Amino acid sequence: MADPVVAELNERFGTANTELSPDVIYELQSIMRLHELDVQDMFFKWESYCIKMDMDQPKMSMSTVRKFKQDLQDTLERANRAQALEQVKTEKRPGGTPRPGARNNSDVFGMLDGLTTPAARRAAKLGSARKTPMGTPIGSRLKNEPVSSPMKLEAQLDAMGVIPPSSFKDRPNAGEVIEILNENLPAPEPPIAPFGESRIKLTAASDLKKLGYKPLAMKLSEASEILDDRIDDFTSLVLEHYKLDESVFGSAAMQSTTEIVAVGRVASDTSEGKLNAASLVLETSRKLGGGFRVPLNVSKLKGYQFFPGQIVALRGTNTTGREFTVNEVIRMPLMGNAASTLETMAAHRERLRGGPDAMDTDDENPMPLNVIFASGPYTADDNLDFEPLHTFINEAADTYADAVILTGPFIDAEHPLIASGDFDLPEEAVYDPDAATLNTVFKYLISPALNRLVSANPHVTILLVPSVRDVIDRHVSWPQDPFPRKELGLHKSIKILGNPMTLSLNETLVGISSQDALWELKHEELIGGTVEDTNGLSRVARYLIEQRHYFPLFPPTDRTKLPKTGRQVIDGQAAPGAMLDISYLKLGEMVNVRPDVLIVPSALPPFAKVIESVLVINPGYLSQRKRAGTYARMTLYPPKLSEADAAPGGMLAHRIFERARVEVTRI
Repeated sequence: MADPVVAELNERFGTANTELSPDVIYELQSIMRLHELDVQDMFFKWESYCIKMDMDQPKMSMSTVRKFKQDLQDTLERANRAQALEQVKTEKRPGGTPRPGARNNSDVFGMLDGLTTPAARRAAKLGSARKTPMGTPIGSRLKNEPVSSPMKLEAQLDAMGVIPPSSFKDRPNAGEVIEILNENLPAPEPPIAPFGESRIKLTAASDLKKLGYKPLAMKLSEASEILDDRIDDFTSLVLEHYKLDESVFGSAAMQSTTEIVAVGRVASDTSEGKLNAASLVLETSRKLGGGFRVPLNVSKLKGYQFFPGQIVALRGTNTTGREFTVNEVIRMPLMGNAASTLETMAAHRERLRGGPDAMDTDDENPMPLNVIFASGPYTADDNLDFEPLHTFINEAADTYADAVILTGPFIDAEHPLIASGDFDLPEEAVYDPDAATLNTVFKYLISPALNRLVSANPHVTILLVPSVRDVIDRHVSWPQDPFPRKELGLHKSIKILGNPMTLSLNETLVGISSQDALWELKHEELIGGTVEDTNGLSRVARYLIEQRHYFPLFPPTDRTKLPKTGRQVIDGQAAPGAMLDISYLKLGEMVNVRPDVLIVPSALPPFAKVIESVLVINPGYLSQRKRAGTYARMTLYPPKLSEADAAPGGMLAHRIFERARVEVTRI
């Protein structure tokens, strides 16, 4: 009799016509014994491994199964280290009422914890020796980086005999380019000196004033109207784009044998668990369906892809009155491509020469634009040295970047040292210990690096986009107002934007959101049958473009299921999550046309892809808790101006995806 475990392994991991080899089966059984897994649990881990490695579940071979086994072993070791770290933090801060004058220098009842930095403790230790700061890379144009804070957690790990994380200087493969888009375009040499004037004209497409709403004041009636209006808006788009008659549209909840087109929001019939075919329901608008929810029967579809909050147009019938049988999913119409007049494009091309005194003497081809992107966190979990940020700024200075776009979190509320308040500011910091706040931390740990970049390249454009995890921002909900620059010590040329933000760098329309919509969409999506786009990364990025929104998921992913941060590992707390303010979700919509470039930092593997004529870039995180991360560089070549390529009316499509070389690089 055949072994039932082997049969199940062949069913889960084998192909339709080929069974697994005996060696592979033996290796899989070894994994099951080693990690105490059944076949189902191991298959789930295999799917997660494929998503992490951006693989489409290749044929199981000895090579792939051994790599899978090694990844499981590495994950187990990291979990053991995290457990040891948690034990350290627990032993260091036992429960109990704090005593006046205790080392933590807090108030008796802990009511002021987290509101100010423990600067008074620093004042008592001015005479003590400090650790030598990490140095800057040799040969950089930027010198004299600020003194770093001591790495307290590393010493604790040493005391327990746990292998501490390697230093930033010892990081492997520094500067390695892991992905290149449009490799046919050459990588130009950086200029030998900065340009005489800025080569970028910055224009905001989003209204920053609207982002300054009052958070945490959401009304149920307003939230309901926003969600309902979004369904009605897409109904009008479908009607106009496909030239349909209004009589074709109807309520999916109403019993009828007539085929109709129903527009609504995808939802689940339960608040717990992941969306599946059995829990799939369509939420109708009050105008067409009375706001009813009706179960969806998708058995007739060859393939489908849904996620909670997705606005869909479905053709089908409800003959029983109990469920809506879907015959066809109608594709949502896309927004138009961005375009400019020939005169505007010519003016932007001329701006690339960098002024009349610039050294660029090539009349035919001005030097391409150099724009680099990075996303926080900007320092590892065990210190506040911000070495990845300093190295990134050095790179921007050495290559004389035209624009540097940084998304938060800058001072991460989830950082273990920030959450505990157990850190010191540099010796040279001058401040009042009784009046110090976390703005003071930003002023002395982050602002100096950004200001030195301005000193090295006075005409660089630096843009900062906040995150809901930024502890210096009181506006904690998304969409998010720019954090105030007062007391941050930033150079006046550095601009702080909202989250999300749509703006133009010359002719290039750029959309930016620091909220990780991609990871949550990947986690919540429901895939069935055969779908057109089998690449998970491009598929979730396409959702943003098709739904015309920077965060189309609703409701957002449960906070307990989000990727772990340092604070979660130590204190067991949940991540902040999306923090959506539903009444103002309309501020998260894309403006008028598709952006040329879409910047969406995510915990998913970094990438640069062209999707529906949109250049989508996930630069990754500059620091990934215990190891160095990645950033992205876009080299944008000037447009070729030709009246023959212009549309009627003299409008010329930007076609950034054809003339931009993007490199995703390890810091």
